Amino acid sequence: MAGVLTKHDHGGTDPNAPPAASRTAATGGPPADGTVTVAAAPRVHLASPSLRGVVRMVLILSACGTCLYLLWRVRGVVQLVAISVFFALALIPMVDAVCSKTGARRAPVIVGVYLVLIAAVAVIGYVVIPSLVKELHQLSHDAPGYAVDLRHNATFRRYDNRYHITPKLVSDARRLPQLLGSLAGPLTDVTVRAFSFIGQLVTVLAIAFLLALHGRQYVEMGLALTGSDRQRYRSVIIDIKNAVAGYMVGNLAISGLATVATWTVLSLLGVPYSLSLGFVVGFFDLIPLIGATLGAIVVVLATLTVDFPTATLVWVGFIVLWQRFEDYVVQPLVYRRSVSVNPLVTIVSVLAGASLLGILGAVLAIPTAAAIQILLRDWWANRSQGETQREAAQPQGRPGR
Repeated sequence: MAGVLTKHDHGGTDPNAPPAASRTAATGGPPADGTVTVAAAPRVHLASPSLRGVVRMVLILSACGTCLYLLWRVRGVVQLVAISVFFALALIPMVDAVCSKTGARRAPVIVGVYLVLIAAVAVIGYVVIPSLVKELHQLSHDAPGYAVDLRHNATFRRYDNRYHITPKLVSDARRLPQLLGSLAGPLTDVTVRAFSFIGQLVTVLAIAFLLALHGRQYVEMGLALTGSDRQRYRSVIIDIKNAVAGYMVGNLAISGLATVATWTVLSLLGVPYSLSLGFVVGFFDLIPLIGATLGAIVVVLATLTVDFPTATLVWVGFIVLWQRFEDYVVQPLVYRRSVSVNPLVTIVSVLAGASLLGILGAVLAIPTAAAIQILLRDWWANRSQGETQREAAQPQGRPGR
């Protein structure tokens, strides 16, 4: 029975008692006789969907499926546009600084920055590649001497006699020059995967040029469509721009410091081609989490040709201390509050970015995660504010008289 049950203190029920709601309204409060009222549970009515609702749902699902299919077909273009956006965000702070100090127009400044970057890449390639080739040849030539030095250790000699370690090491070292040709192709493919074709490189540079030149106009055109929420979306875009640009510029600055530090230490140790090895460490240091370790492994091979094991142990100790210094001093100082991403999100985003775009994806993973985090934070804050406003707008019940 979907009514209201009125129970008297003496334990009986009164079938002729009026409903609790009418007695409460009449008296302006709970019944004076101390009765307890139990309200009926609300009823849920299930109705079959209308034809119009079904058609609308089918159309929405079809539109979403079509958009996803089109995005999959043009995924290569989407990747190039995303790379161009991040490249433009990294260029904008430099272009703004030069324009504000010199008063020059943006287009010539952007072209000048392009020329400087191209020259820097050419110089680094000219310095690094020949030195790496010479290091491999030197390591292959000196491998037998290193094996003899290792056998002076009694413990190593005992294991070497049992497992034949040094013959295998010498054999592999002698094959390094032959393997160099086969390794050059995969290494080039990994490091410049997104720029493997000249057309793609030109496309990225052209899009980044237009974004750096007219980016603010494009943003204003988009904000004009947001209506009353224009200021909110403007703040979100500014936060994303500051986070991404701060990370990209900061990452380049940290890699530059790693290059200088590596060059200084290797020069003191007397390692040949210390500048080129510093560029190698700086390049790998762009990769989050594991980049500095990968660069350090390359340098370990170079220290074997100088003073083994002293130079190798000194380098390993330095790189361990440098990574701690970079993690706890340099990065907080450079990034400050521009990027603040949860460590778990950082690891997952780097793995996902590396699986999509290789080294380039790993580099772009953290600023992408930071941008998504800013969007989610704004959505949640706006949602909570809307719920608070709706609760405040609800009419409050008037007390009974």
